[in-house]
Amino acid sequence: MPQSAQETDEPGRARVGHRPTILDVAARAGVSKSLVSLALRGAPGVGAATRERILQTADELGYRSNALARALRERRTMLVGVVISSLSNPYHTEIVTSVERAAEAAGLSVLLAHGSRERGRLAGRVEALLDLHVDGLVVVSSWVDAATLQAAARRAPVVMVGRTLEPVSGIDSVNNDDELGARLVVDHLVGRGRERILHVSSSRRPAGLARRDGYQAAMRAHGLERFARVTDPAGIGAALAAGHDAVFARNDVEAFDVLDHAWDHGLSVPGDLAVVGYDDSALALRARPRLTSVHQPRELMGERAVALLAERIGGRAGDRHEVLAPSLVVRGST
Repeated sequence: MPQSAQETDEPGRARVGHRPTILDVAARAGVSKSLVSLALRGAPGVGAATRERILQTADELGYRSNALARALRERRTMLVGVVISSLSNPYHTEIVTSVERAAEAAGLSVLLAHGSRERGRLAGRVEALLDLHVDGLVVVSSWVDAATLQAAARRAPVVMVGRTLEPVSGIDSVNNDDELGARLVVDHLVGRGRERILHVSSSRRPAGLARRDGYQAAMRAHGLERFARVTDPAGIGAALAAGHDAVFARNDVEAFDVLDHAWDHGLSVPGDLAVVGYDDSALALRARPRLTSVHQPRELMGERAVALLAERIGGRAGDRHEVLAPSLVVRGST
């Protein structure tokens, strides 16, 4: 029985249901496989007219290079995995955006995995990305435990954007100086004549603890330790009733909780109550009044994370830990 037209093996014509290969492109264009490979990679050694004919043929056939095969040949996938613990905090998503921008500039693509602040889920996401043979891993979460990080670093370079509870050997890190950020806040508020400064924080994570420690040290330095108090968001209402004239929130999300409570208690901002957040995320510009906040250099943090991965891929063995200086962006809320 003659073959149907749909199943034909005519040179240069791909069968229906058959994924076009580089051989199909070469046969249709009337050139060698090696010339097709050069043209598709943009390598020299192919005339302009021939390159154009090959690219047009590949497009007509619907040819796409086999990324897995290329990865096996080159031992690179050109992929960076990013693990994030929270999509609800704009700071985290803005960090991912900066990592993605830096990765694209380096010719890399990003795969994102969300762990929902669950240790087991985060560890699973790390494992899943490594199973996809990413060239490196950026972790934007202090919820990933040290054992998971060390195991991951044995398979691919790992960079933590943020702080860990304890130093983790075998990984690099980029974070901001949280103690300095807290000191900038207290110095600013005291300079505005505020003394009864409350710190709002619900976190037991490393960055949150460092900001609390920085706040308490700064209050002592100004002789205001008698007014120092830390509360979680659930205690904001009671704390405001105690007569605090300023609040330093652990992040911009919790600063919004403070603004809500101020409204409920009939307190004007900044007249009765000055409010400062941390992260200088997109939320800071959506508050009324605009929110004073500590700016973490997210763009630079993403750039440095990708650069550290590139150094590890290139053969660097020693750990690198970079601490970047934050700055205070003063707006209407103080």
